[in-house]
Amino acid sequence: MSGSVFNELRLEGALCDAVIKVQDVEFQIHKIILCKCSPYFRALFVHWSDPDKKVFDITDASPAVMQLIIEFAYTDSVSVTTDNVQELLVAADLFNIMDVVKACCNFLGEQLSPSNCIGVWHFTNTYFFDRLRLKAYSYITDHFEEVAACEEFQHLSVQELADILDRDDLNVRQESTVYEAVLRWITHKLEERKTHLAVLFPKVRLTLTTAEYIIQNVLSNELVRSNTQCLCITTEAINRLRTNSGVHNRLSCPRLPGTILIAIGGWSISSATNCVEVYDVRADHWITVFSAEHPRAYHGTACLNGYIYCIGGFDRLRYFNTVRRFNLITHTWHEAAPMHCCRCYVSVTVLNGCIYAMGGFDGHVRLSTAERYSPETNQWTFIADMHEQRSDANCATLYNKVYICGGFNGNECLTTCEYYNPETNEWTMVRPMHNRRSGNGVVAYADHIYAVGGFNGDNRLSSAEAYNPRTNTWHAVSSMWTTRSNFGIEVIENKLFVVGGYNGATVTSKVEYYNAATDEWTEACDMETSRSALSCCVVSRLPNLANYVVPRDLLPRLLFGG
Repeated sequence: MSGSVFNELRLEGALCDAVIKVQDVEFQIHKIILCKCSPYFRALFVHWSDPDKKVFDITDASPAVMQLIIEFAYTDSVSVTTDNVQELLVAADLFNIMDVVKACCNFLGEQLSPSNCIGVWHFTNTYFFDRLRLKAYSYITDHFEEVAACEEFQHLSVQELADILDRDDLNVRQESTVYEAVLRWITHKLEERKTHLAVLFPKVRLTLTTAEYIIQNVLSNELVRSNTQCLCITTEAINRLRTNSGVHNRLSCPRLPGTILIAIGGWSISSATNCVEVYDVRADHWITVFSAEHPRAYHGTACLNGYIYCIGGFDRLRYFNTVRRFNLITHTWHEAAPMHCCRCYVSVTVLNGCIYAMGGFDGHVRLSTAERYSPETNQWTFIADMHEQRSDANCATLYNKVYICGGFNGNECLTTCEYYNPETNEWTMVRPMHNRRSGNGVVAYADHIYAVGGFNGDNRLSSAEAYNPRTNTWHAVSSMWTTRSNFGIEVIENKLFVVGGYNGATVTSKVEYYNAATDEWTEACDMETSRSALSCCVVSRLPNLANYVVPRDLLPRLLFGG
């Protein structure tokens, strides 16, 4: 007999053999249905009561929640809402109805935000749900900057806060955020909490700030000045910063980054390479963690659903339509469906869970065709052709559109740009760039599309410009320190990074980043391998992130030769 028939009988009160009574509300049920749903009810009906007993008083749930549980027993479905989730979860856990427990935990996990994650985490302290507890705690550490600004942050105990601040994987772009969070927590209940400064202050890695910041914001604070231990830590931090004595202990050690930048393949000296380097932005250092299966240059990369995809490209002998993907958890390479076209000098980006590959060179002609990959079906599908043939262009996504800029059409380097709208399957031309750019970098950053460097037909460029889609205009921004074409470009920690490339004379390992807030470029650590025609992608919040960054116990030796 189907569940729907049993439910109809329940609603009609037919063939029911027991009553669940909650407060003054009675629910007629069939014992066999609740026994199938829950070991608790099986024990209640079979082992804990007389076989002839008909009415069972339940005191551990409200009538509304009991109705949801009974409906689930009959229908295998439950409506979880913000209003009922916590009470429903507690009851489902008590009655050992694991499918409802899972549904509630999934709901709470999906609803996590800076304003509620601490409350959810505290909830799991009382009612132990391991996966939800871990997810809520990870949310706190991953989004600490936003969490520290919310009211719930004040509900942490001193030990909870100390443990959070002690973590290497606490995701903060600036250590000043940690110091200011400590002050905010203490001043919320100043008389009660000021004695805890001695516990929390040593968790702040002051030498990751600047001497100027410490003097202006830390030494000026009366709580710090009046605490001998805090004053000693502050003085030591200033001395280390002024003497540039480097990383000597854990409290001076950069925290783990929330996001890493990966540079894959490229052209090194005279051949394609399978070199893969990972940039640890907090340590400002590159390391080699794994290698690509085969040498590949002038390809595209994309990060999607925990995989890195290497798409198209060239190895001196062959033009590729092949796609290989790397599993960041298992460290294994697998083959994905090939593109319809061989594409060297291809432009690749991700939008709405799909990978787009546009233009390129198939060994014979420059392409205007474009195709889209769905990871769910492992298939590539052609989309509308671009207005221009483009190889050596670059692309980015912004406001649900794919923008492609510049490139080479077989005759000249291009200034033209166009965007693709997936809702209409149409390409639209926009205002051209100020400069011809082939082998340029394109990235979405600070609500603009940035076009950087490249080759104008005569020279490699250091110039950069930004497109405002709201006004359909380009404006110049500060130039890079290094001229370069065919380089990697990505945004990480709200900075625009350019990586490697060809400077007009040789391949380079130089790396620099742009800050839109200051309109300035700053040099970063060089890659270990000089190369052009590489491709970069960024990966965020990996569960095994520590495997892809500089081991913190090796930092003194790597960075300072200690």
